[in-house]
Amino acid sequence: MNDTPFDPAAPPPRRANVRFMLSHPAHLIALGFGAGLSPLAPGTVGTLWAWLAFTVLDGGLDDAQWAVLIAASLVLGVWASTLTARHLGNGDPSCIVWDEVLGFWLVLWLLTPAGFGAELLAFVLFRLLDVVKPGPVGWADAVFKRRRDPRIGWRAGFGILFDDLVAALCTLLPVALWRFLS
Repeated sequence: MNDTPFDPAAPPPRRANVRFMLSHPAHLIALGFGAGLSPLAPGTVGTLWAWLAFTVLDGGLDDAQWAVLIAASLVLGVWASTLTARHLGNGDPSCIVWDEVLGFWLVLWLLTPAGFGAELLAFVLFRLLDVVKPGPVGWADAVFKRRRDPRIGWRAGFGILFDDLVAALCTLLPVALWRFLS
């Protein structure tokens, strides 16, 4: 992917709307098929969309198919997030929610089989970690943003996803510990 240089004379960042989302397949993916257009808490709405999509897809996918879907969604997500961020003129716009989708799919896939209560607890913990960004999640959020590069390239696209992947792993740690101790 080519990095597009930042032009200080360029117009201010664009706002995502339905027309923008439908103007390119990358936007549709990055915006979580519309979840990112929510005016309130787009990350939470994206995570809820991920939960619903997981519930629908899980009946038809085995573990190997989930692994392929998540790996493909990571690659597709870097591309879609990079392009969408570049088109919006913002290195990490809140309307990009594919990071929440991918992160929560990973949590649910590794948590399964689990009941609604365990999934709800995982949802709350994942959102808390993604919003508050303690410890490793905060580090992951900053690691690709430390470089003061005015270009929105693959680093920015991967950086958008990276902190949510770390939040997913941090969500799974207490779950694994609880299962080990029970």
